[in-house]
This record gives sequence, C-alpha cells and structure tokens, in this order.
Amino acid sequence: MRKYLYSENGFTEKAEWQPNCWVNVECPDNDDFKFLTEELKVPESFLEDIADVDERPRTETEDNWLLTILRIPMQSNQRGVPFITVPIGIITNDGIIVSVCYHHTELIPDFIQHTRRKNIVVNNKLDLILRIIYSSAVWFLKYLKQINNDVATAEKELEKSIRNEDLLQLMKLQKTLVYFNTSIRGNEVMIGRLKNIFQDTNYLDLELLEDVVIELKQAYNTVNIYSDILTGTMDAFASIISNNVNTIMKRMTSISIILMVPTLIASFYGMNVPIYGENMPHGFAIIVMISITLSALSFFIFRKIKWF
Repeated sequence: MRKYLYSENGFTEKAEWQPNCWVNVECPDNDDFKFLTEELKVPESFLEDIADVDERPRTETEDNWLLTILRIPMQSNQRGVPFITVPIGIITNDGIIVSVCYHHTELIPDFIQHTRRKNIVVNNKLDLILRIIYSSAVWFLKYLKQINNDVATAEKELEKSIRNEDLLQLMKLQKTLVYFNTSIRGNEVMIGRLKNIFQDTNYLDLELLEDVVIELKQAYNTVNIYSDILTGTMDAFASIISNNVNTIMKRMTSISIILMVPTLIASFYGMNVPIYGENMPHGFAIIVMISITLSALSFFIFRKIKWF
C-alpha cells in the first residue's frame, strides 16, 4: 500500500504522484513494485536489500540514487520477544523521495500525524530522513518505558513466587533491549554518514541534526540503564533461587538424619541375636522414648544451627 504525501504545514495525502512528493510504501504488493521500478525507476536491488529483515543501518548509492536504511522499533506478535526492530529504507534522488517498509508499524502514521499537529514543513530529503530518525528515537523511548513497566510487574510476581514463566519474561525483555541497543547504535552511525554526504549542500540543518543526535543518545543511554537494571535483577533472582535450593537441601538432609536415628535403633532390634533390654518388661517403651529423645535432640541441634 502506498501513499503520496506533500509537505504543506504537515504532510497531506494526495491522490496522484507528483515530483518532490514523499511516496510512503508499507508492505508493498506487486502493483507497488511495478510503480516503483517501472514508473519511478527505483533500483530493484534497493528493494531487495530493504526486504532483508536482518539488514543493518547503512547507506548505498547507485547512479544518482541514495539508499538510506534505518532500523525502527515495533511491537512483535512473536512469542519470543515483545518488541523487535525492522528495517525501513528511504530511497532518494533529485526529485523523488520513497520510503519502503515491509512491516506495519506505528511510527510512520504517528510521524505523519505529528507533522500535521505541529504544522511542520519538511524542506528536503535530508530533513525527512533526520525527522524519521528523530521519530524512531522517540518510539524507542516510548517502548522502553513499557519495558520498564513490564520489568516492574515481573519483579512483583517474582517476589510472591519465583516461577519459570516470570524469569522467561525477563529473558525476553533482555533480548529486546539487545535489539534496541544495536539498532540505536546503527542509527547513530547513520547520522555521521549522512552529515558527510550532505555537508557540501544547503540541505544540512545543524539545529535539527543536533536535536536528532541528542534524542538518539538519550534513547541509547536509557537502553543501557534498563539493561543494567534488568541484568542485576536477573542475577539477584538467580542468587535467590540458588539460596532457596541450598535451604531446601539443608532441610531435607536434617529430616533424613532425624528419621535415621529411630530407624537405626529399630534395625538393631531387628537382628536375630540377643540384644540388651529385649526381655525387659517395658523394653519397647524405653526404646521408643530413647528414639524420640535422640530425634528431638537432633532436631534442636539443627534448629540451633538454623537448618530449620
């Protein structure tokens, strides 16, 4: 599905394509491919690169075309992780600006609505690329807040009862933070490359560039902070689990020793040899009392050393 967007105090959608408009293509079909490759003459290799879900942020030129690949966050329907990052490609030349993403994301529709609310005028292709990077940093921070809430919820559940499900949820969140970390770093590298490409043109807006760099650094620092907190939390709960296992083993060992005392005494009197006290009138009661006394003594010893 494609949209033709014109910057008029915010992006406005039009019915037909005209030069210098932004063509936003989301989950392209055959008709979109035909339009891009035959009418706009977009290199097919660019579209193939963008389709690679593992493509890293980079730039590439072919003739007078420039391909800029970024990674943006989105919610995931997979069981493995709650959030992932996906590539979005921005293809430009002198009169054409095309963005292609093979996934439905919240970022681009929100970015378009934001330009309309704030009456933002996008002056050129570099301006658009930088603003999309800025918007990606905002969405990284938004999802990071949600991840932080999920971590707090999992911690509360783990305080009640340490379950495998809650620990697995923390592991999934940790994996998401790794994806965010690498994607944000890749987008940061892109800022430097774009600056070098457009430094001799009048496209470069240093104030906007500085805002983008600051927002990306904030997102990167937040990822590192949450990652450190999550790692510390998982290590702490791993120590708690290990301590609980040791406590259980101590109690099981104590119970085994306490039960072993009467079992040992009973085994002596089960042998087919004469044993002292077997012919006494109250021999059985005496043996039981001795067993109970020794078991109680063992219990108090283990209680004193805090094995119970």
